[in-house]
Amino acid sequence: MNTTKFDSPPDLRAGPQRSLLIVGGGIAGLELATALGRWRRRLGARAANVPDITLVDRDFAHVWKPMLHTIAAGTRDIHQQQTSYIAQARAAGFRYEPGELCGVHRGSRIAHLAAMHAEDGRLLIPARRLHYDTLIVAVGSRANDFGTPGVAAHCHTIDSRQQADAFGQEVRLRLLQCMAHGGVPGVPGTLSIAIVGGGATGVELAAELTGLAASAEAYGAHGLATRVRITLIESAPRLLAAFPQDISSGVQARLEALGVRVRTATRVAAATTNGFLLADGSEVGASLRVWAAGVKAPDFLAGLDGLETNRSHQLLVRPSLQTTLDDHIYAVGDCCSLVYASADRPLPPTAQVAHQQAQHLIRHLPAALLSGATVPDFRHTDMGALVSLGDYDAFGALGKTGLFKGVTFKGRLAQYSHEWLYRSHQARLHGFWRGSLLWFVDMLNSRLRATIRLD
Repeated sequence: MNTTKFDSPPDLRAGPQRSLLIVGGGIAGLELATALGRWRRRLGARAANVPDITLVDRDFAHVWKPMLHTIAAGTRDIHQQQTSYIAQARAAGFRYEPGELCGVHRGSRIAHLAAMHAEDGRLLIPARRLHYDTLIVAVGSRANDFGTPGVAAHCHTIDSRQQADAFGQEVRLRLLQCMAHGGVPGVPGTLSIAIVGGGATGVELAAELTGLAASAEAYGAHGLATRVRITLIESAPRLLAAFPQDISSGVQARLEALGVRVRTATRVAAATTNGFLLADGSEVGASLRVWAAGVKAPDFLAGLDGLETNRSHQLLVRPSLQTTLDDHIYAVGDCCSLVYASADRPLPPTAQVAHQQAQHLIRHLPAALLSGATVPDFRHTDMGALVSLGDYDAFGALGKTGLFKGVTFKGRLAQYSHEWLYRSHQARLHGFWRGSLLWFVDMLNSRLRATIRLD
């Protein structure tokens, strides 16, 4: 990807209309574009100082990131859960531009978008430039392979809608092979899947894949569940290191009861065509390999016209969420790093933090855009964490504030809480009534349609 610093200012877009450019249509970016687009529509597009709102994303639809593991496992239908950017832009009053940010010229406030090509190499959209008065970078994160040999060549990741769908299609093909061979463990009819990373993504994916195999057997693939082997590898001493110890132990016990082989305190040295080579010289065989360990921001941020970044390429921001060297550029979500003076580490790259940062700018950015008011400092509230094992179980921990701080819980309450997070996100995007209708449609489909993708 092009990370060149743009030294000579190009021509600016004609016209006096001010521009707010949001790059990245994830949780934070799409919530910002939706809320600010509606704000602009209420004030009137011609009102003084009201900017154009433009969202840029290289994809054409949004899927709530904590749901990607269900898309990857085929236990949810991608077409039912995605939100089209074009349709959302029309409904909420912002403009959508397909594209991928590759650089900025901060002096002239120009964002450079890379050319987009089809899979066969055809040019779809040429490289172009967009003017901005205010830029919000919300490009999210991706798995961090830490330079481990073979990961890029031999492993799947599920950081995006396309990656999750591609992995899901590959899993279904491999399951079809298992059914056709009618084999037993140790012969080609066995499907072995190894997942590196014992955080929420790896844990939840392992559970969903177990559910996929069980559901496929219920649809007639007799004996399939016994021929699918899932191994979860974590380098830390326990799974879900950010969760309380009792949740880590409970999750591991539940996964092992489901047949998942869990290996903690195990470091991967390399990925191969046959599996993972471990640091102790042993090997974990796997016909499908998933890398879900670590988090880093996109590489191009490290060359974004001199803006400060950390080793994970996250943009350094002040408590106002403005980048340290440019008041006109904000960064939110996984692609930014905010370290409070009273803390020794940055805020975690979670959906909860991204949502809270988006809501902070939704509340305070309009006044800054209209009258030049200062955006106050963002304060994160730790609301706790949830992890779902699909239909099998769920676990939750309350945050470090409130009367019941630190309390852990599991079962139905945790499952309903996890579902409520998604439905709340839908309501913010589509409004209460339409969001409620989408929930109702999902409930109907769960009764009328297959519980897994069978195509």
